[in-house]
Amino acid sequence: MSENYKEIRLILGDQLNAQHSWFEHKSDDVLYIIAELHQEMQYTQHHIQKVCAFFAAMARFAEALELAGHRVLHLTLDDTQDYDDLAHLLKTQVQRFNANTLSYQLPDEYRLYEQLRDLNLGADITLNAYDSEHFLLGFNELSDYFQADTHHTMEQFYRKMRRRFKVLMQGDKPLGERWNFDKENRNKLTQQDLTELPQPLCFDNDVRSIKERITRHKVSTIGQGSDTLLWPVSRKQAKQLLRYFCDHLLPRFGTFQDAMTCQSDSQWSLYHSRLSFALNSKMLHPMQVINEATSAYEQSDGAITLAQVEGFIRQILGWREYVRGIYWANMPKYSSLNTLEASSPLPEFFWHGKTNMACLSHAIGQSLDYAYAHHIQRLMITGNFCLLLGVDPDAVDAWYLGIYVDAIEWVEMPNTRGMSQFADGGIIATKPYSSGGNYINKMSDYCKHCHYNVREKVGEKACPFNSLYWHFMVRHRERFGNNHRIGMIYRNWDKQDKRQQQQVLERAQWCIDNVEKL
Repeated sequence: MSENYKEIRLILGDQLNAQHSWFEHKSDDVLYIIAELHQEMQYTQHHIQKVCAFFAAMARFAEALELAGHRVLHLTLDDTQDYDDLAHLLKTQVQRFNANTLSYQLPDEYRLYEQLRDLNLGADITLNAYDSEHFLLGFNELSDYFQADTHHTMEQFYRKMRRRFKVLMQGDKPLGERWNFDKENRNKLTQQDLTELPQPLCFDNDVRSIKERITRHKVSTIGQGSDTLLWPVSRKQAKQLLRYFCDHLLPRFGTFQDAMTCQSDSQWSLYHSRLSFALNSKMLHPMQVINEATSAYEQSDGAITLAQVEGFIRQILGWREYVRGIYWANMPKYSSLNTLEASSPLPEFFWHGKTNMACLSHAIGQSLDYAYAHHIQRLMITGNFCLLLGVDPDAVDAWYLGIYVDAIEWVEMPNTRGMSQFADGGIIATKPYSSGGNYINKMSDYCKHCHYNVREKVGEKACPFNSLYWHFMVRHRERFGNNHRIGMIYRNWDKQDKRQQQQVLERAQWCIDNVEKL
């Protein structure tokens, strides 16, 4: 390209929002740049499917913009290999096209926000920053809802959002006169339920050229990935996945949203929407998803109950917007919080899934195979184990950020460092989300297929989660002993025989010292 442009507009890989106001008008003076960046391959080790998904979606978006009449420069790793970082690339392109303006949408990750904020292109270049127009709360509104170092209750935030956006409301009251149906959304899958699990909708996107490019540039990745990609990489595919969810999965989503199994071909997908990549890359707008789910509920003639749709909408309207607010209110300090002073290394089996603990073997293996696990697998299996073991939250962050196709720091870090690891000291959660094997047994069939016995606390066959749970609670008693939500747990511990207590703690210490043998 040898033309000159007055304005260059940067589109990051997670800003594939076709509805952005930028695209309402076409101009031959404006050039859109979408670039595969080497710096984005280096800040953590990504799953191969995650890299392929973003690169494929970026390419499709560039094609769509061109077809709509916009001027687009799509740069691959081949084109950007000589640039040190994003700043170097942008400076070069501004000079190359003699542009006098560089515009960008506000990034969702702090490191990119800082990089673009500190960009110095010279006094004669105008730098413009725009809202991404994706989230329900605009970037400049976040401080109205969230303050630094402050615990904000998600439920109260969720109710504010329901009222503001008039979602599942009847006047000023919630539909059904209840805000939350969470207690009805904790069912375990029976053998009959397993036979009724629907097949997931998977796509067949050819990513051979992307994989070849990744290999050629020696990008280090994790996980499994074939020449075709099952994730949606275009707005059309994302809308198909949304429609499929509403038609086939939403009727039982809430009922089984916390359930886990290792006995079905659909064990990895269950009734989950798997829309998180499409949402986080901005191919879908959250209100589009909410409206589609609400419409499906209203037109279902009772086939979709209020508990199902409310449970789903709570994740989008409530939790997703909530963690973003927590992230921006507390960054960059949030990224270094380690309240529990956890320092253990991440077990090696998190990279290959080979462990005798069936729940971890399954959840990790699934993550490596699909770049995906649902929220309970992340929170109460892998996250819970890291919490009990006392793994350094930096290592936990890096693993979650790399392995999941939907993982972008704004959503990953509060979920991991906050909700899962309690490293933020209670900014998100009022108690640690820790449990022994009983919870896992209650919500899954993992324990039936495990080397260990979930009912035992001591001995070689005892479920490691059981003793590790008590070890965690005892070593953090000074912090949690007066917490009204978990005080009864310590009273139960104190009632146990001293010799039994010692045996449990010794079993836990053996598990900690020999974690790679578990």
